[in-house]
Amino acid sequence: MGKHIFYEESGQFKVAEVVQENGTTFLVNTQHGKRAKIKSTHVFMSFDEDAAQFLQTATTIAAGIDVNLLWEAVVDSEAEFTAQEAATEYFGSEVSKVEQAAILIALYAVPIYFYRKGKGIFKAAPEDILHQALAAIERKKQQEAQVNAWVEALLAGTLPTEIAADTKLILHAPNKQSLTYKAVVKAAEQKKTSPFALLQSVGAVPSLPEYFLDGFLLTQFPKGLDTEDYPLPEIPNLPIAEDAVQAFSIDDLDTTEVDDATSLQNLPNGNKLLGLHIAVPSLAILPESPLEKRVFERQSTVYYPGGKITMLPSSWIAAFSLDEGKLRPAISLYVEVDPQFEVVRTETKLEAIHIVNNLRIQNIEQAFLPEQPHSSNEAFPHHHAMNWMYDFAIARMKARGKYDPDRQPQYDYNIVVDKDEHVQIKVRQRGSPIDTLVSELMIYANSTWAEMLHNAKVACLFRVQPTGRVRMSTQSEPHVGLGVQHYAWFSSPLRRGADYINQKQLISLLEPDTQPRFVPQESMLFAALRDFESTYNAYSEFQRQMEAYWSLIYIQQEGIQELTGQLIRDDLVRIEGLPLMGRVHGIPVDAMPKSRMKIAITGIDLVQISISLNYMNALMPLANEKA
Repeated sequence: MGKHIFYEESGQFKVAEVVQENGTTFLVNTQHGKRAKIKSTHVFMSFDEDAAQFLQTATTIAAGIDVNLLWEAVVDSEAEFTAQEAATEYFGSEVSKVEQAAILIALYAVPIYFYRKGKGIFKAAPEDILHQALAAIERKKQQEAQVNAWVEALLAGTLPTEIAADTKLILHAPNKQSLTYKAVVKAAEQKKTSPFALLQSVGAVPSLPEYFLDGFLLTQFPKGLDTEDYPLPEIPNLPIAEDAVQAFSIDDLDTTEVDDATSLQNLPNGNKLLGLHIAVPSLAILPESPLEKRVFERQSTVYYPGGKITMLPSSWIAAFSLDEGKLRPAISLYVEVDPQFEVVRTETKLEAIHIVNNLRIQNIEQAFLPEQPHSSNEAFPHHHAMNWMYDFAIARMKARGKYDPDRQPQYDYNIVVDKDEHVQIKVRQRGSPIDTLVSELMIYANSTWAEMLHNAKVACLFRVQPTGRVRMSTQSEPHVGLGVQHYAWFSSPLRRGADYINQKQLISLLEPDTQPRFVPQESMLFAALRDFESTYNAYSEFQRQMEAYWSLIYIQQEGIQELTGQLIRDDLVRIEGLPLMGRVHGIPVDAMPKSRMKIAITGIDLVQISISLNYMNALMPLANEKA
């Protein structure tokens, strides 16, 4: 029988027949009949016995070695020891080669007991470290057992309490090291399905709207919603506006945060004095106060069909909203306008104003027809004042170069969902006379105050569009989309963090003893800009997502099989009559942007909020569309 070697390769012990020994290497025939070279540094011993029998015997002996007893035999000495010394301690003075091999196998098998220090050299793990390692192994065994128990329960169609408690995190913000997540993933793999489908099958997923809201809240409000009702400070005493200031607001029926109001007075010289009045909660919010921190964390009110999450606490909204019959603090921009609708002068004041009416668009829109001959009778309060404001708004649009009576229509959608999830989608054309009136007055106020801050070299979060897309900036540049040289948001301080910051800056110009909240080039101002833009975009995306979801529900509810749409670009189409866009398969390559088409619905996936669409045929442009 030839010579054999016992060696280690890639963490495994092997035996082989020696063909040739060459000092630093052995040329061998392995157990699998292959010729190989083995470095002598990997070889522990040579022997003359049957190789297969030697390895089997060594492995059997190693399996029977009491590892704890072996560790106790060598742990007394903090010095390193050889495998030969360990074998002597364990087996006695007469140690065979197969027993030496068995000891090596045993030492390698339990690295938490014995640290390898070199070829055949080891050191026993200290007692405290060994106990920690053994406890960790036991803990891991228990965790694996718990995961397997949860997997069995999930596969049997039941929902373990611990997984139910973690469902939101598992679905939307998973900790991949958590046991509950591992159990869900393992069960889903065994069932050949997705974690979402698995959890849905055991009743862990709430209704889809709640599921989407949970995901949004975990992403945008990881610490949870702050429900604290911050105490109201004493509101500063302000001069009360003259009785002639009959301020009224114009808002949708569901508006609860009334940011702006208007008023109109006849002046003795034949001019008009237009008042633009904006709620001013920023007057009472102190820098670095808990409420300001909330404003900077939330950045905006979140709107979505069927709900909203307000930026300010309800008590502050109630105290500063320009509600009918209340005396409220406001920043007022007074604009003297001559009969040709030219602005003669402007003046900005901090004052308290009486709100005489909250007009609701849905109640007055049909009666507000400013382009038709005016009647001497008012169909609703402030009707005549609004007629004049509309004419002023048209004059401002022309001055900005943005008057276009033939512009293509755009639409706003109001989605109403009842408790049974029955959906109504109300469509309202944007750019109606009321829209024009309100938007132009706010554009004028915002651009006027932006110019004031720019000229005074006071920091501000400007809205700019020198070219391309609209963006935020700490430096004023033209806004070509609006046709103004300076623009910033001031008019929605109850709902937007940018407006709060800009109001704070504006107040410093009106109150000599008040310092600006931010100075130019302040790092915190740049941080506020970035935070506002990213957060505001995320909120808008969630609103679009939920509007799309309820649009798909509406399509299913009404049994709609075909839609009409207008091509935006490539295969992206805006669906008519719904706040929904989709990609359409099969659009002709020569189809032009803004062309209309009929589309077939081939599938709807509510979980992914997606709709599959196929092109059917082209449609004629609408009568009010430009050729």
